[in-house]
Amino acid sequence: MLWLVASPVLGADPDLLKGANAIINQEEKVFTVHSLSKGTTHVKRIVTIYNEHGNDHAKLFVHHDKLNKVDFIKGTSYDANGKKIKSLKNSEIRNVSASTSDNEVLDNRIMIAELTHRVYPYQVEFEYQTTSSNMLFYPTWVPLSNSKTSVAKASFQVMMPKGMKLRYRESNLAEKANQWSTATHDMYSWQVSNLTPVEGEPYAPHMLELLPMVRTAPSDFEVQGYKGNMDTWEAYGKWINQLNQGRDALPEATKAKLQAMVAGIEDPVEKINKVYQYLQSNTRYVSIQLGLGGWQPFEASFVDSKGYGDCKALTNYTKAMLQAVGIHSIYALVNGGANERAVLTDFPSSQFNHVILSVPMKQDTLWLECTNQFESAGFSGSFTGDRHALLITPEGGKLVKTQNYTATDNVKSRLATVKLDESGNAVAQVQTRYTGIEHEDHRDVIHHLSPEEQRKWLYRSISIPAFDLKSFSFDLKKGRMPEVNEKLELSLRQFVTVSGKRMFLTPNLMNRWTNVPQNTGKRKYEVVRSSAYTHVDTIVYEMPAGFVPEFKPNDLSFSTAFGKFESKVTIEGSQVTYIRTLRMDKGRYKPEVYAAMVAFMNDVYKADQQQVVFVKSIQ
Repeated sequence: MLWLVASPVLGADPDLLKGANAIINQEEKVFTVHSLSKGTTHVKRIVTIYNEHGNDHAKLFVHHDKLNKVDFIKGTSYDANGKKIKSLKNSEIRNVSASTSDNEVLDNRIMIAELTHRVYPYQVEFEYQTTSSNMLFYPTWVPLSNSKTSVAKASFQVMMPKGMKLRYRESNLAEKANQWSTATHDMYSWQVSNLTPVEGEPYAPHMLELLPMVRTAPSDFEVQGYKGNMDTWEAYGKWINQLNQGRDALPEATKAKLQAMVAGIEDPVEKINKVYQYLQSNTRYVSIQLGLGGWQPFEASFVDSKGYGDCKALTNYTKAMLQAVGIHSIYALVNGGANERAVLTDFPSSQFNHVILSVPMKQDTLWLECTNQFESAGFSGSFTGDRHALLITPEGGKLVKTQNYTATDNVKSRLATVKLDESGNAVAQVQTRYTGIEHEDHRDVIHHLSPEEQRKWLYRSISIPAFDLKSFSFDLKKGRMPEVNEKLELSLRQFVTVSGKRMFLTPNLMNRWTNVPQNTGKRKYEVVRSSAYTHVDTIVYEMPAGFVPEFKPNDLSFSTAFGKFESKVTIEGSQVTYIRTLRMDKGRYKPEVYAAMVAFMNDVYKADQQQVVFVKSIQ
């Protein structure tokens, strides 16, 4: 190993300074595997910080828990001439809980070391080592992890005992792994140099797809006596089966209660709904991450008696309850979150952060989110929908896709009547139906905010410049495709522009596009649209007496690979009807189509600003 030496920070490569708040002068990360159940990670890093926006590099965060110990942390800071400012003292290292909420029970903690200085530039050097007995996880090396940081030189080395296999996956690297052997170890190393900040682009892929990276994983491994193999998804699923074995037993009294609850019900979906409602009424979610408990669920009997559990425990409990009423279901690992990274299907490894339940049906699969007391049975939504999940079957792991929600599922359909007066003020009655993913914001507002907080949320959410909310109501209908029906009564102040004898009406009441991304010229990355929806607005205006139409915009219709837009204005007597339909699809496109997508969005933006002009007739 090449030990790093602090050096003067002036005279950095100008190319590395462009757009950078800090430069990683040199970093070395060495991962040494000692056995199936033990490994050590040693990191040493020297960073030059050029302004206050780079001060995050003067802070070191090292996570630890029951299975991961911190052996030591060292740190030193230097001024612009390489003169030492201070050395880190052990008493200055904070050791805090990693918990961020009241419903967490975990032994995860963070050691925090800080060497922030206020005279720029300055340099910090950190060195630390951790030892892990959780060999489910091997390190991921991301030398360029910050968008405003350059890297002069960085290296990653893995030392594997003879006879143990290393699995790795390289991304965005100019040079592949260098491999060699000693008498006792097989060695792997990677190096990068002169990396400049990655410039983001609108609608770019997830940053983890763009950065240089090496992911590593074991073949054979062991965690607290549980041995496993990760060469295939099937093998990894067999290890999860070991952890779950014998933990689905329910008390006989609970089985009898559940069976009585569904007595006489033939429809399996109705049975599932009954059990799911029982789960939601009798349990609550608590995140429990203690040692092996991060991957092994508590017994179903524990949840039954205590009334709480984490995602693993609650899913296991629901699986046991469904089994008690004759419904087969499958424990499944998934990445939960609206913007979570996609699973690397070609690299079997521990890539999941959540557990849900899969219930195979005759025609399709019903997915159950077991941690949410308010969710509809069978609705995956933006949290776990349209992604890979790993079914833990008796035969092992099997990758499948969860339910996909398309533009025909995620719909916002609005009908409004608006009565205008001569001064340009108006009153509006608005009814909007939200389905699929489009209903989620309203669902959360209904369940988590008081009526007064709901009112404030509506004031923030409604896209009308000046209005008073006279009344509102929400109606939530649960189901595999849940929906919310919203009713609003609004008073609109100076909604239309009155100039002399003319009145200028922008008929799009509350769904106008107000900005679009810029066309940045030649594009580097693919275009990723991750949401799909359909918005339909029908707005009927009652014009004040004495006004006649002077100008009506043309009907519009344009369709692209990204979506379709239509708008139409009809005038009959004093009544103006505006109908707007916008469908946006999700997909992944070549970089060169970005200009066409921006052009389409600009067309939508311009169409939303169109006006109908009325003039007051001479009596």
